[in-house]
Amino acid sequence: LCKCLPSKSLRFREQRKDLVASVDKKLPNGFLEDQEQTVVLLPRSPSPSKRYFPIPLDSLEEEFRLRMADDGKLFREEFNVRYFSQYFNALYITPYLMPIIPYILTLYINGYREKNKFIAAQGPKPETLGDFWRMVWEQKSATIVMLTNTRERKEEKCYQYWPEQGCWIYGCVRVALEDVTVLVDYTVRKFCHAADGCRTPRLVTQLHFTSWPDFGVPLSPIGMLKFLKKVKTVNPAHAGPIIVHCSAGVGRTGTFIVIDAMMDMMHAEARMDVFGFVSRIRKQRCQLIQTDMQYSFIYQALLEHNLYGDTELDIASLEGHLHKLHNTHTQMDRVGLEEEFRKLTNVRIMKENMRTGNLPANMRKNRVLQIIPYDFNRVILSMKRGQEFTDYINASFLDDYFIATQAPLAHTVQDFWRMVWEWKCHSIVMLTELKEREQEKCVRYWPAEGSVSFGEYVLELKRDTLCETFSIRDMLLSYASEKQTRLVRQFHFHGWPEIGIPSDGKGMIDIIAAVQKQQQQSGNNPIVVHCSAGAGRTGTFIALSNILERVKAEGLLDVFQTVKSLRTQRPHMVQTVEQYDFCYRVVQDFVDIYSDYANFK
Repeated sequence: LCKCLPSKSLRFREQRKDLVASVDKKLPNGFLEDQEQTVVLLPRSPSPSKRYFPIPLDSLEEEFRLRMADDGKLFREEFNVRYFSQYFNALYITPYLMPIIPYILTLYINGYREKNKFIAAQGPKPETLGDFWRMVWEQKSATIVMLTNTRERKEEKCYQYWPEQGCWIYGCVRVALEDVTVLVDYTVRKFCHAADGCRTPRLVTQLHFTSWPDFGVPLSPIGMLKFLKKVKTVNPAHAGPIIVHCSAGVGRTGTFIVIDAMMDMMHAEARMDVFGFVSRIRKQRCQLIQTDMQYSFIYQALLEHNLYGDTELDIASLEGHLHKLHNTHTQMDRVGLEEEFRKLTNVRIMKENMRTGNLPANMRKNRVLQIIPYDFNRVILSMKRGQEFTDYINASFLDDYFIATQAPLAHTVQDFWRMVWEWKCHSIVMLTELKEREQEKCVRYWPAEGSVSFGEYVLELKRDTLCETFSIRDMLLSYASEKQTRLVRQFHFHGWPEIGIPSDGKGMIDIIAAVQKQQQQSGNNPIVVHCSAGAGRTGTFIALSNILERVKAEGLLDVFQTVKSLRTQRPHMVQTVEQYDFCYRVVQDFVDIYSDYANFK
């Protein structure tokens, strides 16, 4: 049975600007002894020698901060310290029928304590498909980890080595697709495969991480940590080596292997030794970890894991976890829920990455000066001819699927509709009333009836339907310059009180379901979500959309990391502890309403 879910893998990578420039060049390689290392630096290094000790976990945050200072200077210095080493320990496969060369570019790599835990491989090519699947069979591997997309930057990075449906034959191995599950950060594919002459097929699971950007590294390590946990869960205890590949089989592949090994070391010894471990596995395959960005990403992932641990829950544990959050007090006399929310304040607001929104010409376009989009994921409008600073709107791409924005001001309504038009949005979610507590929260940016013009954009109201807790307004949006018309549907939620949070979660569950249905019908373009400032209620809606999608797909949830991820993309998302608690309570209401898990689907 194949349970394919709608993918939220829209990519707006042209909007992303890497925070740190990637270093993508050949590096000298080498090996070091275990534990502490005294090494002679290469000639370009600023000092003749350097000691790198394993790092105790209670010092990890400070060590990370020191290495990140001066634009990651110490990370680059540590990364560039390498002795020379050569490839060895190549994996040979049994020749099959024809006198082919019995070698493919794959090598065994040790884990933390487990010898040959991994096979590091390059992405298969058309001429190596049979060899790749024969290796999977001969090595008795049950898990394949794929860390690249088949095409990136319009270049082929890995040939698709699996069937989309049915059974395909690769050399001497038959491979049949059994199941596909598409999730936000990765896809899980299950195959049955069998070699010629063997009557008993084996199950192999491919876990395909789809959230690695074309350039650099993921913005946050959260997706990778969840992916790695899934790999550990799926891989059988007595299976053969885990096959890990990206394109060349060194950069992303090495990054994944090092994070896995160091997490095991952290649990076993309460310390980590990235430098020592990378040096050792480079004796097995040189150039594992290609850039200093990948190297620092390893530290970032390990710090994330050390600071916050595993906050993931299955739905069966939710009620007990909620009881614990509301009844456990900390040493500071905070309820557990308050303490969990307090940790979110550790997410640093990167004011240095808000330059565009803070330009004098753009300041008046912001409702709240504390909530300004980051430059790396802000929504960029086309520049008006002959007019500077007309590409800015207070709006952020979140998870490459949502656009979180503030309620339009009187002088930004045209920019709002320009954004909707240019990014081909068909769904708008409004989470505020026009006035609350006698204060303007949003200007009316749609017609009460008939048509209204906003510059070159004309909006015609076709239908206004009142549901139980929200209104649905269908409008035709036309743009004079292009002589086209599009249908836009606005979902206006009325269930949020002026003070506090909704009394129950049903209204929020209903509007999320209605928006998802509209998206499936209209083509899954970005969803525009706004309240007044575009942070508190907006963040709560987006968090719940992501959380409920995962509950339906996997029966799992992680409220903490979901909100934390949003806060790395836009300041103050989910502003209050009450809104944070509401996220938990909506999920509990969802579980209570659909108590039969089959109904989640």
